[in-house]
Amino acid sequence: MTGRSTILLACALLVLEAGCGARDGERGAAAPDMSNGESGMNTIARSYVLLALALGRHDKDYVDAYFGPPELKEQAERDALTVEAIGGRARALLIELEAMDEPREAMERSRRRNLAGQLRALAARVDLVGGRKMTFDEESHLLYDAVAPTHRTEHFEAILERLDAALPGAGAVADRFAEYRKGFIIPPDRLDRVFQAAIAACRERTSRHIPLPQDESFTVEYVTDKSWSGYNWYQGNFKSLIQVNTDLPIYIDRAVDLACHEGYPGHHLFHTLQDMALVKKRGWIEYTIYPLFAPQSLIAEGSANYGVDLTFPEDERVAFEREVLFPLAGLDPGQAAQYYAIEALRDGLKYAGNEAARGYLDGTIDARRAIEWLKRYSLMTQERAEQRLRFIEQYRSYVINYNLGEDVVRRYVESRSDGDGPAGNRWKVFREVLASPMLPSDLQ
Repeated sequence: MTGRSTILLACALLVLEAGCGARDGERGAAAPDMSNGESGMNTIARSYVLLALALGRHDKDYVDAYFGPPELKEQAERDALTVEAIGGRARALLIELEAMDEPREAMERSRRRNLAGQLRALAARVDLVGGRKMTFDEESHLLYDAVAPTHRTEHFEAILERLDAALPGAGAVADRFAEYRKGFIIPPDRLDRVFQAAIAACRERTSRHIPLPQDESFTVEYVTDKSWSGYNWYQGNFKSLIQVNTDLPIYIDRAVDLACHEGYPGHHLFHTLQDMALVKKRGWIEYTIYPLFAPQSLIAEGSANYGVDLTFPEDERVAFEREVLFPLAGLDPGQAAQYYAIEALRDGLKYAGNEAARGYLDGTIDARRAIEWLKRYSLMTQERAEQRLRFIEQYRSYVINYNLGEDVVRRYVESRSDGDGPAGNRWKVFREVLASPMLPSDLQ
C-alpha cells in the first residue's frame, strides 16, 4: 500500500471502531481534505471546531467561549454525536493532520503543532467524560501538555516557619494568618469602586506597551454560588464579561490580581490578541473556540498570573495600593508594605493546592484530609478550603495552570529579555506569547 492508502485505512478503522459510520444523525465533522497545504489544515480545523462544539453538549464546562460561525454550532446540535463518535473522529483527524507535509511558514508549523495538541487533549477529555481513570499527572500531561512538580511536606513546612516569624501574635500560623487578614477585607459597599480603579490602572499600564483595539472593552458583574473567585467570558469582537464571585470576603490584594488576571494584560487581552492576530488577520477558525481543558489554558492562566507582576512590579504595586486602593477601601495605607511582605512569603505556598488536588484525585486522601491540607498549607479558612475542593472536583488537574503556568511563562519571557531598562523587552516577548499559536512545551 502507499502511505496515503495506509493513512486512509487507519482513519477508516478508527471511525468504524468508534461507531462513527454514516448513520443518521452522526454525520458531523466533514471529511478532511487530504491535501498537504493550508486548505487541508483549514478543513481539519473546521472539523475540530465541530467536534469541540459536539463535546460541549456532553461536558458543560468544556467550551469556555465560542464566537465562530453560528452555523457550525447549529450543525453540532443537529448531528448530536455521541461521546464515542467524537473521540473516534478526533483521533482520525489527528492521524490525518500528522500525515501532512511540514508547512513552510513558521507560523503555519506552530499552528499545526497547536492543532495537534488541541486534538490530543480533546480525545483525552472524551476519555475522562467516558469514565476512564487517569492519575493527576497523566491527566495534566494529556490535557495541558505539562506535568507539575511534586513538593514534599517539608517544602511547605519551611515556608510556614518563615511566616510564623513574620506574623503578629502567637498560635497556629493558619489561625494567625486568617486573623491578620481580617483587617484587609474590602467592604462590600466599596468593592466596585476599588475594582474599577484597579482595572483602570491595569489597562493604562498595559496600553503603554501593547496597543489595544479602539473598540475593546469588558463589563463586570458580581455573582455568587461559584467554585471560582473570578471568571472571564470572552464574547468575540474584543468584548468580554468578567464575573467576580462575592460568596466569601474579598481581600485588598485581589483587586489588582483580578483586574490584571481577568482583564489587562490577562484573559481579556489574551483572547483579544488571538482574535485579532489569528482569527481576523489569518482566518484560523480553530481560534474561534476556547476549550477549557486544553493546552492553551496553561498559557492563558500562566500569562494572566505572570501579567500581574509584569504590570505592577513589587515596589510600584505597594505604592499604588498605599496611595490609591487602600484609601478607596477605607483601609490603613500604612499597613500596605507589611501586608505585601507577608503575601510574598505566602506565595511560596502556591503549589500546595496541587498536592491537595493530586492526592484527592489519585485517591490517596479523602475530602476531609484534602480540606485539612488546604487549611494548613494554603492557609485557607474552612469556607475557602471547601470552595477550593469544589473547584478541584469540577476542574480537576486544571489547578496546575495557575502556578506551573505562571512559572513556565515567567521563565520563557524573562530568559528572552534583553535587560534594557526595568522590564527589558519583556512586554514584547509577552505579547508574542499571547498572540501566537504556542503549546506549553514550546515554552520549556
